[in-house]
Amino acid sequence: MQIFGVDIGGSGIKGAPVDLDRGDLAQERHKVLTPHPATPDGVVDKVREVVEHFGWKGPVGATFPGVIAGGTARTAANVDKSWIGTDIQKLVTDRLGGGAPVTVLNDADAAGVAEMHFGAGRDRKGTVILLTFGTGIGSALFTGGRLVPNTELGHLELHGHDAEKRASSKAKEDGELTWEHWAHRVQKYLAHVEMLFSPELFIIGGGVSRKAQKFLPLIKGIKAELVPAELQNNAGIVGAAMAAAGEA
Repeated sequence: MQIFGVDIGGSGIKGAPVDLDRGDLAQERHKVLTPHPATPDGVVDKVREVVEHFGWKGPVGATFPGVIAGGTARTAANVDKSWIGTDIQKLVTDRLGGGAPVTVLNDADAAGVAEMHFGAGRDRKGTVILLTFGTGIGSALFTGGRLVPNTELGHLELHGHDAEKRASSKAKEDGELTWEHWAHRVQKYLAHVEMLFSPELFIIGGGVSRKAQKFLPLIKGIKAELVPAELQNNAGIVGAAMAAAGEA
């Protein structure tokens, strides 16, 4: 079975049909840049562009970088604040215009659902935390295989700062940090999260997961197992499609 998934991020919007039997993209994904300012109308126009690129007419799952409750945005950390209070499910459904249902969930939660079902979290029943390092830091918390939604652990305070302002991959790029310097920041962040939740497994996702060998070996002193996301930066697309199919 194929369902369309689209992943809305602070810097890019990407999507593709997903083969839910394999947990992988059925076609090469299409990506466009997130407009700035990232207002609801501007972003949803880009979502429609991605969906129409494939001529897709069926159900769509979409991620959003913020807290989602009942299809409505409660927060909007890395997109325009006008998203707060927006019924995203209705907005995207109306803009796509095909009458097909749209399901919306938090972006890191989507990535986590995909990794738990098809990737690095398969068959893990203890406490598992997926962290996506990108424009910000997203988080997905699982216990006994069940998702605790909308955790937003990237906004924990770390040394007087919002953690994602110090340890996201955007912070690495903006500060022109070496892998060693950035890994040290990530290590401090992981130690803080570990102190609060004592997970048995950290899964590191987001675009930077493709370069895991450059920084994961530099992180020391974390008790939990530390592994890169197997679905890498496609996890959000896969998880969005799973949600639209009622599998998340």
